[in-house]
Amino acid sequence: MNNLELSSFKIISSVGMAKSSYIEAMNAAEKGNFDLADEKIKEGEKFFSEGHEAHSGLIQQESSGDDIKLSLLLMHAEDQLMSAETIKIMAKEVIKLNNRIQNL
Repeated sequence: MNNLELSSFKIISSVGMAKSSYIEAMNAAEKGNFDLADEKIKEGEKFFSEGHEAHSGLIQQESSGDDIKLSLLLMHAEDQLMSAETIKIMAKEVIKLNNRIQNL
């Protein structure tokens, strides 16, 4: 397995964990457990950061002149990275809305 494949799998794995944490945060907020929801968001951000670092490493490689070969695996990794970021934004909004509803 080459460096590009390893980096792609690192991205996929890390942001997959982040997405799971964000979904757990929304589920906790739905049940009124906002402390756990905040904890899960922070946990997700840690995982997301790991995936983002792997992605940034690939960008730096390409910037320094190394040829990064576009592959379906890399495209999938980038897609997962973007969807995790979207889910994080949505999770934060869902938590705010649940908090507002439960405090009516």
